[in-house]
Amino acid sequence: MKSVVEISLYPLNQKYLAPIQDFIDRLNTYPQLTTSTSDTSTIVRGDMTELMGILNTEMQKTYEEVGQAIFVCKFLNGDAMGESS
Repeated sequence: MKSVVEISLYPLNQKYLAPIQDFIDRLNTYPQLTTSTSDTSTIVRGDMTELMGILNTEMQKTYEEVGQAIFVCKFLNGDAMGESS
């Protein structure tokens, strides 16, 4: 099943830009995902099973590297989020 996630990352430290960019850069290394980034969030599209596994891996890595951080996510089944009709 195709899925779309809109995700925002808020590292709870003063040097927050680098961890955000690192998370986005890591997501962009997966060829099975399609990503588009705006000022406040990143939209990630892909197969739900693969996408959830990747998010699990990369979110855990962020927590290990950054410590306290907040991820805000919106999930949608399908692939139409953010696309014009």
